[in-house]
Amino acid sequence: MRTALKKAIAAVESGDYEAATKAYNLAVPLLDRAVTHSIIHRNKAARHKSRLNTKIKALKASTPTT
Repeated sequence: MRTALKKAIAAVESGDYEAATKAYNLAVPLLDRAVTHSIIHRNKAARHKSRLNTKIKALKASTPTT
């Protein structure tokens, strides 16, 4: 789970929207599974997903469309 989060954050920081979206889509089920197995609290998972999604949306808004 933590590795998936780190990869998603790294993809966002690199500025690659496609890679960031792909990494986010891989991280979300892992976060949800961690909640199901009581590894993390559901609010923590929601916070991670929300912050990542916000960063990805900002990345999409800042990338020029060709």
